[in-house]
Amino acid sequence: MLSAKTKISRRIVPWLALGGLIALASMVVAPFLAPIAWAGVLAYASWPVAERIRRWCNNKDTLAAFLATALLALTLFLPLIWLVWLAQLELGHLFPALQAFLANPPPVPETLRSLPWLGEWLMQQQAHFTANPNGASLVFKNWLAAHTADLSMLAGGLGKSLAKMIFVVVILFFFFRDGTRIVRELRHVLERFIGAHVHDYLHAAGTTTRAVVYGILLTALVQGVVAGLGYWVAGLSSPVMFGVLTMILALIPFGTPLAWGAAGLLLLLQGETGAAIGVWIWGAAIVSQLDNVLRPLFISSISPIPFLLVLFGVLGGLLAFGLVGLFIGPIVLSVVWAVWREWTAHLDEVTAVN
Repeated sequence: MLSAKTKISRRIVPWLALGGLIALASMVVAPFLAPIAWAGVLAYASWPVAERIRRWCNNKDTLAAFLATALLALTLFLPLIWLVWLAQLELGHLFPALQAFLANPPPVPETLRSLPWLGEWLMQQQAHFTANPNGASLVFKNWLAAHTADLSMLAGGLGKSLAKMIFVVVILFFFFRDGTRIVRELRHVLERFIGAHVHDYLHAAGTTTRAVVYGILLTALVQGVVAGLGYWVAGLSSPVMFGVLTMILALIPFGTPLAWGAAGLLLLLQGETGAAIGVWIWGAAIVSQLDNVLRPLFISSISPIPFLLVLFGVLGGLLAFGLVGLFIGPIVLSVVWAVWREWTAHLDEVTAVN
């Protein structure tokens, strides 16, 4: 008979080998974790469309995956190319408008003059620009010259982001093609380690993930549309572009003021003071407040997740994982919440039986 020491070594050695293999695999895959996470979020959000395409293709997995990936890639890249084109047009008009504004700043409205501290500061700035119109332009040019290296790093970062987006599209194809098999094998492996209750855990985790992803996306979409309508009424030259920008920034909690603040500033530079104030009021009173109403409403309609948990997940995920953390953070915390609730429910059942 084998000794106890031999039995223990036979158990430990395979686990050590498996742990080392997982560590090596993690080191290899680490540079691609962000594209994999983005592809997972996008595949999950668009899975119903991919399944419908699969049925149209008579369950030809490769063809269906190619069509679904091409459709999603067009949905991602065409708006991005269009936004870049509109942005370079707007930037071409922005610098002359800024120069004209600094050379001849509009008078401070009477409503703003009466505000304590702010009115006096605005009047001082107007007097300064009127007395020295070239000073601000010189400061701006010196700032650009001093930050040339930073701008080059920004351009390099954009190139890396584009490469990551290409990786996301490639990974999406394989997720669409092999996603059903991957999930089936994952369920089988987890069932061996956790037991039959893993199916309840996965169901709760899937429902919670769907609530978070759709809640975040739908809220951002509504905020972008409502903001775009306000920009159009105010007479902004590119209301659609700023509406899409608002939608993107709405994915980040408290991010929409960057969009409607910039839109109001652009109107102010064009001499439309009243329209600028209207955009700022519309953004602060309506657009930003929609996040506090719609996001909990959308998420709680699918799964009763505490809003504070989603808020911590978004902010913590953004700090930990970057932009993809907007989805990964709340998904992780929400899945932990769902598994915890399922686990306590099973414990209550066991206690009741005993």
